[in-house]
Amino acid sequence: MADVSHSHKEDLATHPDVPEMRARYDRVLGGRDVALVDGPVFLVGLFCAISPWVLHFTSSQPSLVVHNVIMGIALGLLALGFTVMPGRMYGLSWAMCAMGVWLIISPWVVGSSPDNGVIITNVIIGGLTVLLGLVCTAAAARAALKSRRART
Repeated sequence: MADVSHSHKEDLATHPDVPEMRARYDRVLGGRDVALVDGPVFLVGLFCAISPWVLHFTSSQPSLVVHNVIMGIALGLLALGFTVMPGRMYGLSWAMCAMGVWLIISPWVVGSSPDNGVIITNVIIGGLTVLLGLVCTAAAARAALKSRRART
């Protein structure tokens, strides 16, 4: 029978596989510097998608309704991608900045004489998207710099 007593426990820090385990965890979690941004990006996308019904502009701005739903779904998919494949997806965080700028100007480009509520909502959603995109972009740049330093 195996001895499972805890009387001769070794300190895990002295285990020979510790450096390899740390390197593996760093690789797996390398892109998770902005893990707390994934949720807000998803919520901004969700609100963008439901905003036509929240603000009741489904009948007055039909083209902007379709636009906001598509942009909201795209932001939600980006957030999901950031959660599932952070190392690969944070390279696309600059696209989120571009989406935010587009959301800011879209009431005038896509809509037809939008009212103040629609304009303010899209400007806020776009501003938050740009801000979150900049945070993701900065974190991705910081992670890339950290990995370059680790290689040298």
